Formats: sequence, structure tokens, C-alpha cells
Amino acid sequence: MERGGDNGLISEEERRNFNPSTLFLFEFHKATCKMDNDVLTYNQSQTDVSGEICHALVKLIDEHLAGAESKIWHAHPVWFLDGNPIVGYSKLKAGVRLMFWSGASFEEDKLTSGNGKFKDASVLYTAVEEINAPDVIRWLDKATKIQWDYKNLVKRKGKLERLK
Repeated sequence: MERGGDNGLISEEERRNFNPSTLFLFEFHKATCKMDNDVLTYNQSQTDVSGEICHALVKLIDEHLAGAESKIWHAHPVWFLDGNPIVGYSKLKAGVRLMFWSGASFEEDKLTSGNGKFKDASVLYTAVEEINAPDVIRWLDKATKIQWDYKNLVKRKGKLERLK
């Protein structure tokens, strides 16, 4: 996607389409954090409430998941530690889902475990005000201490093993 405008990231037309609070969050985050360009592009493609939620989440994740690498993986922003997926978010019809790959092991009531054999858990946000920063920060801390080995899932023929 071609980006234009005075900052080289968003065009004047895109800037007009952002609501003021989303634009403020974007500009603030861009100035204070080192966000992967593809994640930045993903966030810019979100509109209204979804954009506000994505910008708030990326700010929390970037500030509280030290040493993580972020990139777009399976079309969504995901953060990795040593090649292992830790946390990510995606825009769904119902809102923005924040997912922790090992979240089912966090023993947190506000996280809903996924279906199947994996250890993921997530929370769905429909408004930026629903994001409880202390909860997200606590989950990010647990995500560094509790990890299942998704990195080697294929090598282990679908069998998950606990790393930490």
C-alpha cells in the first residue's frame, strides 16, 4: 500500500478519515515507540473504534513486552519472543480480539480459552474504554513466564510442550 503525506506514512485523505482521538493516538504512538511498519499499516487500515482499540493495544504491548519482535503473521499483528508467538490482536466483526497464545494457562477469568488442543485465550474489545491496562500488563507479564512451544509445533507433529 502506497503511503503519502508529509510524514510519509498516512496521506492527507487518510488523515481526514481518522477521527481525532484515533489520529492523536496514532501520532503519539508513532512519536514514542518503535512499531513495525507492517503493524503500523495494519493499524492505519482500521477505522473508528477498531483503530482506537488497536492503537491502545499496540502501545501497551510495545511498552510492556520487552525484547519482543512484532510482525504481521497470518494477516494480524503478532509479537514473538525467541520465535515463539506470545500475543496478537485481530479485527473481527464483533470487535478487536486480543489473544495470548499461552493464555489458557494464565488462570485469568477475563480471558476466554480457545477451542481445541491449543492453549490460547483471548478477550474481545468493542470500545477502547473496555481495555483495563493493569489487566493487559499482568497478562503480558504472565506471557513472558508461561509459554507453550508453538515455534516447534510442526516439528513435534502437533504436540504442544510447555517451555516455561
